[in-house]
Amino acid sequence: MEWTDEGTIIGQRQHGESSVILEVMTLAHGRHLGLVRGGRSSKVQASLQPGNAVSLTWRARLDEHLGEYKVELLKSHAARLIEAPVALYGLATVAALLRLLPERDPHPALHEGLAVLIQHLDEPRLAPALVVRFEVAMLSELGFGLDLTRCAVTGAMDDLSHVSPKSGKAVSSRAAEPYRDRLLALPAFLWEGQGARAPTAADIAAGFALTGFFLRRHLYEPRGLTEPAERARLVELATKIH
Repeated sequence: MEWTDEGTIIGQRQHGESSVILEVMTLAHGRHLGLVRGGRSSKVQASLQPGNAVSLTWRARLDEHLGEYKVELLKSHAARLIEAPVALYGLATVAALLRLLPERDPHPALHEGLAVLIQHLDEPRLAPALVVRFEVAMLSELGFGLDLTRCAVTGAMDDLSHVSPKSGKAVSSRAAEPYRDRLLALPAFLWEGQGARAPTAADIAAGFALTGFFLRRHLYEPRGLTEPAERARLVELATKIH
């Protein structure tokens, strides 16, 4: 069995004295693990850091085996990301989410979203909103998508201000008025598109609260898991920055 693909490294762990098991979000093969022999050497380690874009050749005798990776570095991001706390917490948060995906299950949209996120993850005023958008995409990919395009009550496509915790559908400001204490706030940057004004600290906090609610309900709690500590640290840092 053999294939070649490209992807973004999201983690690694030691295997034996000199090797590592590399975890990569690939384009065509999803979140995929593979053994890198000699991966603990100082010469190779720089290429195997989380956030780096790589080309991979995977080989195994049988498809269900762990297999071995041959890795070629396409673009190094790790040195840039490691200098920014928001990038480190953001990458750890996203990597933890991706580990909820079934291994080897292709999700090309998430692969592309991760690649875009990595490009801006060290930009403190941009990265938090991108992480929130990635979390929305993650929910959608796993079948728990939020409908943030129109009001569930009136059908209006503007002045959206809240989300129903029951249905995950947006509600306009007027329709939400009698039920505000039962609804989740919807920050404008999640429905106005790329041309929206720069999000405030309150917008970022609302965004993380919104996605966090549905991530806990649909992904973490059914698996007996809690949110990664890095996510809480990212939220704290992001609201301070803004």
